[in-house]
Amino acid sequence: MLKFLGFWFRIPMSVRLLGGFLLGMSAGLAGNFYAREQFLRAADILEPFGTIMIAMLKMVVVPIIFFSLIAGAAALPLKKSGKVGTTVILWYLVTSVFAAVFGISMAMLVNPTISADMMTAKNSAPVGGGAVPSLANFLEGLFRNPFEALSSGNFLAIVIFSIIFGIAARVLLDSEKRTEKTAEAIETLLRCVHACGSVTFKLIDWIMEYFPFGIFILTFVNFARSGAILFEPYLNVILSVTIGLLAMIFLVYPLLLLCVSRENPYRVLAKFREPMFTAFTTRSSFATLPVSIKTLNRIGISPVLTSFSLPLGCTVNMDGACVLLPAYAILAANAFNITITATNLAIILVTVLFASIGAGGIPNGSLFLLFIILKNIGLQDDQVSFVVALAFGIDPLIDMVRTTCNCTGDMVCTYAIAKRAGMLHPPEE
Repeated sequence: MLKFLGFWFRIPMSVRLLGGFLLGMSAGLAGNFYAREQFLRAADILEPFGTIMIAMLKMVVVPIIFFSLIAGAAALPLKKSGKVGTTVILWYLVTSVFAAVFGISMAMLVNPTISADMMTAKNSAPVGGGAVPSLANFLEGLFRNPFEALSSGNFLAIVIFSIIFGIAARVLLDSEKRTEKTAEAIETLLRCVHACGSVTFKLIDWIMEYFPFGIFILTFVNFARSGAILFEPYLNVILSVTIGLLAMIFLVYPLLLLCVSRENPYRVLAKFREPMFTAFTTRSSFATLPVSIKTLNRIGISPVLTSFSLPLGCTVNMDGACVLLPAYAILAANAFNITITATNLAIILVTVLFASIGAGGIPNGSLFLLFIILKNIGLQDDQVSFVVALAFGIDPLIDMVRTTCNCTGDMVCTYAIAKRAGMLHPPEE
């Protein structure tokens, strides 16, 4: 038994997640061809053991977003960043807006949907009570009592307050008028926030150990009830997101490089191949960070810039999430008969933009942020669980390209700004 457990824990988590998805899919499909009634009864019995995974995620998603965003915003070196640092921050914000618009456009073009025959009575029930708010109500809801927001799970209000709180802490620390006593108190507070974040990350590590089983069960339940027709939304989402991410990497970023650096952008991208491959295989921006810094320093970019721009990009520049999240939002809207209006698209855009800032540093951050996106388009808890279950099933496949997109965006930003600011001095051949 101990040997088996040792073997199990040595398997990479991404492999275990993908294995759970494939086994659940196979078992569910088998139920459509053999002993369907028995398989459906088994699905009813097993379903609570799958939805408990969603419940555990909801248990930690509020504190992890709260602590991560405060720590991330407080870490911004606002006073020391200067003109170049401000340019980096603005670049990341602008590309995130563009990626969100691009992601929404791709999602609307592919228009991922789910056949009405797939939806159970539970999942196809009218949204009732969770109607999409008007744009005015949505904007007003961004600013709420933070304690009320934390207790009610008002995700976007938590995001806004956490960012403002973290920036305020950084401004006070950088202020020349602050006393030593004030600085010490703020630093103690931020150390406490970091400690709380570390504890919450440990909780996520424990919860992640259950993910392969939860994904197996939820995938089995969905395929047992819906059959092979479930491939349609999976393929639509994979198609929409993958095309969007590859277009960002090989069309949008090269175009930005061409406009800013005035050189062959694909030769520049070729210099990034090692960190891009590392991002693709590790599925982790932070694991790729040392390789990215080493690569950009080797081609002549000042370490002063790379040590600021690349770590900051890992925290706030989530172009991949901006492309991914709209696909699930459109899929959910189609599945639960939510009309996509201009107001709804504006809400999705603002939500995706703010939510993506919170994705950095959070394990499987983009999927945690699905709770924010789906709540803001009017889904109830059981409907959110249905879409999140779909997302977790295919995320290991998409995450490789998404992480590559994020890391490439960080390096493109750093290279372009270094070129413009005279901080690029290629080594002599």
